[in-house]
Amino acid sequence: MISRRNFCKTCLATVGAVAVGGMDLLGMANRPNTQSTQNTTNSTAYRPRYLELERSGELERRERILWQRMESCDICPRMCNVNRMAGNKGVCSSDNTLVVSSHGPHFGEERPLVGRRGSGTIFFANCNLLCVFCINWETAHHGVGRPTTHEQLADMMISLQNRGCHNINLVTPSHILPHIITGLRMAIDKGLNLPVLYNSSGYETLEIIRLLDGIVDVYLPDFKYQDSEVGARLSPGAVNYPEYARNALKEMHRQVGTLQVVDGIAQRGLLIRHLVMPENLAGTDVFVKWVASELGTDTHVNIMSQYTPVFQAFQHPPIDRRLHRQEFDQAMRWAREAGLHNFH
Repeated sequence: MISRRNFCKTCLATVGAVAVGGMDLLGMANRPNTQSTQNTTNSTAYRPRYLELERSGELERRERILWQRMESCDICPRMCNVNRMAGNKGVCSSDNTLVVSSHGPHFGEERPLVGRRGSGTIFFANCNLLCVFCINWETAHHGVGRPTTHEQLADMMISLQNRGCHNINLVTPSHILPHIITGLRMAIDKGLNLPVLYNSSGYETLEIIRLLDGIVDVYLPDFKYQDSEVGARLSPGAVNYPEYARNALKEMHRQVGTLQVVDGIAQRGLLIRHLVMPENLAGTDVFVKWVASELGTDTHVNIMSQYTPVFQAFQHPPIDRRLHRQEFDQAMRWAREAGLHNFH
């Protein structure tokens, strides 16, 4: 098996052995040889499967695959096929650098994710979906954040664990997965043992989600649109969003199953978010029937009422207004009629 250091040197040869955007790619190789004895404050009986993947060498193998795919990037459905390792940017506005917007305990997520001490959230800059109504448009569209090394990313994970957070919540991770896996491996060396939460837009390829089997403990995907034309209009160019999301969510469910909550804290499983939109543009009636028939009526869902017209939404009627109360009430009736009952 190729060593991690030699693999990283190969990556450096690809990009001309230069530091880009304030992050030296050689940092991928600078990992401690022995596991830290640093104490953690959130040990539980649950042991994430990624620990065994790391011991067996499988996590390193998948890390290598993901970095190689950045040379002609196809790690999301945009299929830009640009050489991000050479510093080129895809539709997501990301090259081979890692930018983190913020990190810290977060108490605004669903209750089983937050618990008493918060979800250990890391917000990544840029996005592969680029919705015109994005509430975090400064970060997602304009890339606001700080260039971050892999060592710093690992330290963020350990800091969140030491602060008592219940999980490591990776927000908008799809376009920078190679960085995440590299940082995760470094964090494992430092003693990380929290569940990993994959908090994404749902715009994923089946092949990449399969690579996450055993790495992710809790999937928290959106399922935004049920109509391809609506998706391509409100997330420009995101063609066939429903098809990609359905395939990805079915694979997520196959990997982790129904959400498992122990002592009020989610340890493993799938929780789907669905934002109700004006005039049912999100296709909530179709969404709830699909979940019930394909994943089961015990699937955990968060049917959300907080749609807000921000960013470019005012240019796209009817999403230039807030949701009416009766629209959300109708959405919840559809959900209950479909048999869903695990709401958040």
